Amino acid sequence: MDLRLELSEQGGWSVLLVGGEVDVATAPRLREQLIKLVNDQRFQIVVDLGGVDFIDSTGLGVLIGALKRVRTQGGELALVCTERRILKVFEITGLDRVFRIGGTVEEAMAG
Repeated sequence: MDLRLELSEQGGWSVLLVGGEVDVATAPRLREQLIKLVNDQRFQIVVDLGGVDFIDSTGLGVLIGALKRVRTQGGELALVCTERRILKVFEITGLDRVFRIGGTVEEAMAG
C-alpha cells in the first residue's frame, strides 16, 4: 500500500494527515516531510495517524526522531490516533507515555 501525506495549518500548528502504511518502504517519505517542516521553522506539529492501516518499527523510529528534532527547538509534536490496532503498538512499546496522543487534532493540540 502507498503512503498518503496531506499538510494543513490549524491554530498555529502544522497538521500532517498520514494515510496508508508506514513501514520500511514508505517511512523515508514521512521522515522527509517531517524534516522539511522543522527546517521551515515549524515546531508545533500534529501527525494525524487516523488514516494509517499499519505502522512498523521503522515508522515509530521516524516519529521518535521527529519528536527529538522538534523538542530541541522548543516545540511540540503530538499525535492523533483512534485506530485501536495502531494505539496498541504505542501502548506495547511504551510510546504512549512519550507522545501526546489525542483522539482529534484539537485534543492533540490541547494536550
